[in-house]
Amino acid sequence: MKAPFYVETIARNGEVLHRHVVPALPIRIGRGYDNDYIIDDDYVAANHAVVDLAEDGQQLVLRDLGSRNGIVHRGKRQQQVVVTGDTVVRMGHTMLRVRPSDFKVAPEMVDRTRHGWEGAAPGFVGMGLILAFALFALWINDTLAFQPIRYLQAAAFGIGAGLAWAGIWAVVNRLFGRHARLGRHLFILGSALAVLTLFQLGSSIVAYAFSLDALTRYSSHVAIAIACVMLFYHLATVKPQLVRRFAIGCTALFVLVSGLTLLSNVQRTGRLADDLYMSLVLPPSVRISPDHSVDEFMGQVQQLKPRLDQDRTKKVRGSDEDDEE
Repeated sequence: MKAPFYVETIARNGEVLHRHVVPALPIRIGRGYDNDYIIDDDYVAANHAVVDLAEDGQQLVLRDLGSRNGIVHRGKRQQQVVVTGDTVVRMGHTMLRVRPSDFKVAPEMVDRTRHGWEGAAPGFVGMGLILAFALFALWINDTLAFQPIRYLQAAAFGIGAGLAWAGIWAVVNRLFGRHARLGRHLFILGSALAVLTLFQLGSSIVAYAFSLDALTRYSSHVAIAIACVMLFYHLATVKPQLVRRFAIGCTALFVLVSGLTLLSNVQRTGRLADDLYMSLVLPPSVRISPDHSVDEFMGQVQQLKPRLDQDRTKKVRGSDEDDEE
């Protein structure tokens, strides 16, 4: 290890709040003005700890100088701690780290951020997508006479809900990152709502046109996937260093929620699908798949009759006991 040494005050999210250079060992740490590193913390002693070489002369050791609150490392109070470049200790309410000048930092990250797509631009685009989603959702389900006030209420609710959602993520981004990035989180939410709307429209048209009812009967799983992807991009915006972990976590979340949805469908209807049949009805001009005649339908019904009659004659378990009682 090589002098000088750097004492860093660390926030709980790992961000360096303050860095101070000390030319040589030992490094005296405390609240008093006779220390090499002064901590403005009422829970730190005047002479709290000292950093010096261990007896072997190869390692740095942080020793407690008899303070009341001591040195806490990994949740336990220690009399002394071997200090590496990644060792974070707590003294009172302050978290510290000591690094030599020859400490090997992590490799430079590849900058994939589109710096021209930051700030107000993605925020306004995201708010526009959220507004369009709110108005379209009201319009497509509206069965009453046109009243502008209802559309104004939908627009206000959509923008308010979007700002609240993105605002929460912006606060998280500021706490665990270095910037709020409200515009980026608005754009992520708006994009997710736009993709969900386009999928619902496209899958409904294709399912009705080609008799692909699975597109609508299992559409909830696609919605879950879109929500998990949106969550992944929110998390990746907060901590881009943990993209791989976030991808694994969001994939596991998708599998869990989809599995619970399938189990719920089986318990509710006895089938894996969300609905027993495709209830969507569109104009006949959209239909491309050939129609089936009534005779063909009745023939299929007749084929079901023997099996249904057989199932109807089966006794339900426990019925004999009920009859005897």
